[in-house]
Amino acid sequence: MSNNQNFFERVYEVARLIPYGRVTSYGAIAKYLGAARSARMVGWAMNNSSGKEVPAHRVVNRKGILTGKHHFEGTNLMQQLLENEGVEVIENQIQNFEKIYWDPAKEL
Repeated sequence: MSNNQNFFERVYEVARLIPYGRVTSYGAIAKYLGAARSARMVGWAMNNSSGKEVPAHRVVNRKGILTGKHHFEGTNLMQQLLENEGVEVIENQIQNFEKIYWDPAKEL
């Protein structure tokens, strides 16, 4: 397994722990894994998570914007998945972001 694959698997392990109806950021996962400057790599991992039972829709950018939405099938699938969990999204931005934000460093 390459270093990237190993890192991706560690990202998926953390992402699977994000509670229903909560979200986190690429940077928070990277920081939790001891790779604070690797938020973009976390994004790449999310882009490659299809079929791996990873709730990638719960990972957004640090401002609560659905930056990864174009990697989901369908026009608004990422938003629909979040809304199905009770997360309010307006113009690609999560509302009450601070309230539903989940930080793995504080929660795990």
